[in-house]
Amino acid sequence: MKHFFILLFIISFKISSFSQNTKAVFTDLDVFDLQYVKNPQISPDGSQIVYRRMTFDILKDRAVGNLWMINSSGINNQKLTSRESSEYGAIWSPNGDRLAFISLTDEGPEIYMYWKNTSKFAKISQLEGSPSNLVWSSNGKDLAFTMKVKTAPPVLVKMPKKPKGAKWAKTARITDRLYHESDGQGYIDTGFTHVFLISSEGSGIAQLTSGEFNHRGPLSWSNDNSKVYFTSNRSDSWEYDFRNSELYSVNVENYRIMALTDRKGPDFNPKESPNGKYVAYLGYNDKIQAYQNTQLSIMDADGKNKRVLSLNVNSSINSYQWDSNNKGIYYSYDKFGDTKIAYLNLDGSSRDLAENLGGNSIGRPYGGGSFSVSNNGVIAYTNTSYKHPSELTIVKDNKSKQITNLNSQLLENRTLGKVEEIWYKSSFDNRDIQGWVVYPPNYDSSKNYPFLVENHGGPISNYGSRFSAEMQLFAAAGYVVFYPNPRGSTSYGEEFANLLHHNYPAEDYIDVMDGVDFCINKGIAKEEKLYVTGGSAGGLMTAWIVGKNNRFEAAVVVKPVMNWISKTLTADNYFQYSDTRLAGQPWDNFQEYWDFSPISLVGNIQTPTMVMVGMEDLRTPPSEAKQLYHALKLRKIPTVLVEIPEASHGIANRPSNLITKVAHVLAWLKKY
Repeated sequence: MKHFFILLFIISFKISSFSQNTKAVFTDLDVFDLQYVKNPQISPDGSQIVYRRMTFDILKDRAVGNLWMINSSGINNQKLTSRESSEYGAIWSPNGDRLAFISLTDEGPEIYMYWKNTSKFAKISQLEGSPSNLVWSSNGKDLAFTMKVKTAPPVLVKMPKKPKGAKWAKTARITDRLYHESDGQGYIDTGFTHVFLISSEGSGIAQLTSGEFNHRGPLSWSNDNSKVYFTSNRSDSWEYDFRNSELYSVNVENYRIMALTDRKGPDFNPKESPNGKYVAYLGYNDKIQAYQNTQLSIMDADGKNKRVLSLNVNSSINSYQWDSNNKGIYYSYDKFGDTKIAYLNLDGSSRDLAENLGGNSIGRPYGGGSFSVSNNGVIAYTNTSYKHPSELTIVKDNKSKQITNLNSQLLENRTLGKVEEIWYKSSFDNRDIQGWVVYPPNYDSSKNYPFLVENHGGPISNYGSRFSAEMQLFAAAGYVVFYPNPRGSTSYGEEFANLLHHNYPAEDYIDVMDGVDFCINKGIAKEEKLYVTGGSAGGLMTAWIVGKNNRFEAAVVVKPVMNWISKTLTADNYFQYSDTRLAGQPWDNFQEYWDFSPISLVGNIQTPTMVMVGMEDLRTPPSEAKQLYHALKLRKIPTVLVEIPEASHGIANRPSNLITKVAHVLAWLKKY
């Protein structure tokens, strides 16, 4: 144990023994030097782009986002304002003369305006809550946004008056809501989100919606500026009908609300076409499955003649934007671990325009990212690869050009682990399974390297050839890293992702192990040097793997689901699991809930296993991790519990916690 803790302190400073050139490998403190692009918004004429530039403050240990502006030619990259507070949510006025955005103040988030011709900016709001989902009216006179209006919490008793100077305990917190806490946020204040209007001059704030319903964004104005579109569930049973949402419009003069959809399932993100003829939106008819493709549909502006446009796209539509000429829609979707931008004609035909969209984070190689399109068809988007976090790229006249290089000074002086895509067959049903292999820097195929399986979370998600600080740190420590997209992963299509419906975990375990065997047969891995880790659903899979076999030298189970019964009834989203992951509620289907729980296999585990969890995790609560740790401790299996203070489910959201996570994983694996 003494050697373990000594190793823990030195592991992050170890220089890779495989280095063969003068460039250093990627190290833990390099995480603080990384930068990436988020939410690029191109001006209507396509000449300039405002984006959120993300950096990391090493003293405050947090990500910092400020707005920057750059010409689409790639010159004049400069900070938008002189403010040092967090800035986000930028959106161009219809004619491109102004930018509205949100920035933190001492009193909270407020709406700001930036005037392009003078480069001046000013706060235009004084709000009681936090605004979001800013959107301009087409005439540039008003902005709509959403904001929560707090209400008084329930009170059951009246406490006696305490004596002057007495220090009594805090007042009891009473909850009578189905959804009352959120991972990363904690307890949710009582209240409801409503749609508001403010003039672009900063006056005339009006609350457009009311009632005990949540009215959410993204929002959209009608072409004639008479109404605002939003998403809500205004039925009496909205709290328990949580999978359902509909599209509505609210008249900005008389506040009259009109429903535009009424099917069972989520409909959201309405956007009227520039000519005011159609409203596009996302959603699907809910069949209550583990996964369904989010489809892009359109209807007439009055809610009639609904039809699905994306029937030929076997993937979820992530985001979209109308073409300014009303002939089609730009959209993003995932295909085999790659997020693409494509164009969908109103007849349903489509074509790809760009690839490698990504960049919401730098931890693990998940999808994400965003794009916007100018009136003349220039696309600005966040582009990533395993070689760099997201950079700003434009597509003009079918040609792509990267116009920022925020990480060049750092990464051009680092030797990164190369990422390679592999495909193999599932031994269960002969399906094609995708995986990715990260090789240590300066990889030498004649050498024996330890082989680390890293299982992704979700499980309805996907990994790709995207930059990942965690994968690069594992590779820099001398590990060949394998991260697969087994069944249940997105980007293969709806049927593949839905194979986990009432069947999780199951054959996805076989897919992972088939990938291990494939790598052994190719000489990439050695049977005597196998290790395994993963977080969230990846933690569940890691626990399931070591419960099913003893092939791995050591394992690290991070923020896992261990027991579907306890997880379903204690997580922040506890009410969402029935009939999707497994059939019914735990008390109706106890045996099946237990049989799919990794804790049911704990009596088989012989693998030395570290267990890790954030102490404020509400998604997979610490009690889940402790069930595994306590069981292994009672069975005298080598184990240790690592609890990360002040960390929610996203342990790596703070850079120091990302470093802590990776260092502990490497220390435990090295021990074995």
